[in-house]
Amino acid sequence: MKLSSSLAASPAGGSAPPSPKAADAHGARPSGRERIAELVQRQGVLAVLLLVIVIASFVYPTFATLDNARGVTVQASFLAIVALGMTLVIITGGIDLSVGSVFALGGVLAAWASQWGVLPALLVPLVVCGGIGLINGLLIARAGMAPFIVTLASLLGARGLLLALTDEGATTYLVPKGSFFAELGQGSVWGFGYPILIALALFGAGGLVLQRTSFGQTLFAVGGSSDAATLMGLPVARAKIMVYLLSGLLAGLAGAVNAARLSSGVTIIGAGMELDAIAAVVIGGTLLVGGAGSVSGTLWGVLLLAVIQNLINQIGSLNSSYQSVVSGGFLILVVVAQRYLARSRRTA
Repeated sequence: MKLSSSLAASPAGGSAPPSPKAADAHGARPSGRERIAELVQRQGVLAVLLLVIVIASFVYPTFATLDNARGVTVQASFLAIVALGMTLVIITGGIDLSVGSVFALGGVLAAWASQWGVLPALLVPLVVCGGIGLINGLLIARAGMAPFIVTLASLLGARGLLLALTDEGATTYLVPKGSFFAELGQGSVWGFGYPILIALALFGAGGLVLQRTSFGQTLFAVGGSSDAATLMGLPVARAKIMVYLLSGLLAGLAGAVNAARLSSGVTIIGAGMELDAIAAVVIGGTLLVGGAGSVSGTLWGVLLLAVIQNLINQIGSLNSSYQSVVSGGFLILVVVAQRYLARSRRTA
């Protein structure tokens, strides 16, 4: 009966599939303890984020300003777009280590193509970065190769292609000033930068796909048990190919928008971004083993990491390296909490 629960509609407010006990052989409903454990897993990061924001607002008056909020959210929007693709991959039980290099490659390609207009500046990185994601998906889904090895190879390949295009980083492509493409990264509506609006629109679409479509429920089923999903007749290989394709497309799009904001294709960015994306996804409640997760949790996870970075900047006496220390601590706590909550739901 576990298989049927994997394909059932997800609970309101999240994208995680219901507990196996929600539709057991006796039709038993989840206990109160199970509901609390599931709620904490899905929305606990939001409570932590709100608590940190409230405390920071009292301690640092400049933190609660509108300008600071805009700066934090704009900076977080690029990681958010990358982490959205990572969420889909991890829900299926996979991993994508290539997104940092693909992000940087997308920015360089966008800046290079921007001399011919906004459409080439967007299409070139999407085609190339989507192609990298498609190759990853085909090798993983059709050839049965390990996601870690395949995407690690893509990480190296994308970074090598980036260096080849820029003469080992000696050449920096600039985005024409005043172009519509530059406006895409630097413009705003009612004070909200276009990168923020793009990220929110993508997360809204991602939430609808996971919660309201058969494709989204297939991803949960594949992550819960790939073999069982195959026996049920679900398109397992197609689902895996699609999530890696989407991951590549989103990383390339994030890189392109970032290039528009910086007015150049910076070659040194993106290193370690894949780890930040994975951290945000896991902190947001998505299980590394697959089968459960939500895009809203990922969004809160990204914002939590961004707020931590901003607080470190507010303190002034600490350098940005401490963000990695704090992020690692949060990640360990979340993984331990997930194991405890999973054990609690099994024994409830």
